[in-house]
Amino acid sequence: MSRLLPALLTLLLAAGLLAACGKKGPPEPAGPPDQITYPRVYPSR
Repeated sequence: MSRLLPALLTLLLAAGLLAACGKKGPPEPAGPPDQITYPRVYPSR
C-alpha cells in the first residue's frame, strides 16, 4: 500500500502534463507561408 500512493500520484501528474501539451489554435500547413505550394483550409475537428 505504501508504494501504491506515490505511483498513483506520479501517474496522475504525468497524465496531466501530457494532456496539457497539445497545440492550441487552428491547424496550419507546415513551413514558411511563402513556400506553401498548395494552400488549403484544414478542418478543425
